[in-house]
Amino acid sequence: MTLTETIGYAAAVLTTGSFLPQAWQTFKTRDVGGISLGMYSVFVVGSTLWLTYGLLLAAWPIVIANAVTLALTIAILLMKLRFHGPA
Repeated sequence: MTLTETIGYAAAVLTTGSFLPQAWQTFKTRDVGGISLGMYSVFVVGSTLWLTYGLLLAAWPIVIANAVTLALTIAILLMKLRFHGPA
């Protein structure tokens, strides 16, 4: 593995991992009051575009990070809609 790939994977682990506490806390407490529907909606679109970009480039750190991030942000967004509604 090259230094560039190592940096990419490290960045992927750290940025993607940062969503785990939010997802777990939201799932555990069902408290979605502090979650912005607009922000998570835009973030899902952005993560989808990053995932597509990574796939087009065959850049696996980008693909893996954004696939996991997309799954976590969709889960949080769905919990927001389910537990609190769109408001």
